[in-house]
Amino acid sequence: MTTGFSHPALLYRDWAEYVEQLGRFVHAELVADHPVAVALPDDHLRRLRRELGLLSRRVRWLDMSVAGRNPGRILPDVLLSFADLHSGRRVGIVGEPIWVGRSRDEYEAAVQHEALINLAFADRDATMLCPYDVSALDPAALDDAGRTHPEIVENGVSRASSDYQSPAAVAADMSGPLPDPPADAPALVVSAVDDLPRVQDFVEIHGTRLGLPGGGVDRLDLAVHEAVTNTVTHSGGGGVVRIWREGDEVICAVRDRGHIDDPLVGRRPGAKDREDGYGLLLVNQVCDLVRLHSDASGTDLRMHIAVADGRPV
Repeated sequence: MTTGFSHPALLYRDWAEYVEQLGRFVHAELVADHPVAVALPDDHLRRLRRELGLLSRRVRWLDMSVAGRNPGRILPDVLLSFADLHSGRRVGIVGEPIWVGRSRDEYEAAVQHEALINLAFADRDATMLCPYDVSALDPAALDDAGRTHPEIVENGVSRASSDYQSPAAVAADMSGPLPDPPADAPALVVSAVDDLPRVQDFVEIHGTRLGLPGGGVDRLDLAVHEAVTNTVTHSGGGGVVRIWREGDEVICAVRDRGHIDDPLVGRRPGAKDREDGYGLLLVNQVCDLVRLHSDASGTDLRMHIAVADGRPV
């Protein structure tokens, strides 16, 4: 009987292979009486669910293009929450966080997520299979799959990944440093909790000016409030808030002199026992993308909200 954590990358080349390999995995996990969750981008989700027929009724299905739009949400909201729901039992999970169409920022965050899975599940009893489309993805994505997965499944054959690297090192590599904000981005210096009302006005005024609808402004305001609260409470000094637009997203950055050395901060469900962890967990849950880089010089947190998506808080 398999025990411990297994995290293979499945390299597939066409839809037939995709269905065959994932169907075989799901069937084997269900036969072994393991709870199964499948998290795939929308089109893959619908097609695979239809192909599996009656078997699909025994599976927990999640749309990764929604639940994993921000890769920082996948561990707390999808993977760990499912494993915790079935505590004491081995679980089988299919997760596809990397697909054609991801932006560069989203891709880097997704690779970081794939590496951090190995830390978050190190002492758990689970198998997590991650499909990668060989025919469509950039070769660099397949190289990164080797760096983040201890095992590779290709043409139905499993082998150890010779490229596998330390999860913490890969996560740190993919986290930045992040590009400088535009020189003309509005900035606000913060140093105390009393500055929070000014932060709210700053986000609402500039978020609206940059094209965010009301729901998007509300989400960004909530995220920045949590980030600035962490800055003035935990960083040992003040920080700077900046806001600008890139393409179809408004980005708000909070930079301070603090250092975060926990690679899983903001990615543990129910982390209310740690104020900084809970604040960043909430930031991940309300933003469309979150990037975090922290080193000896300080911490740079970037919160992205899509202009076209005004979903409510």
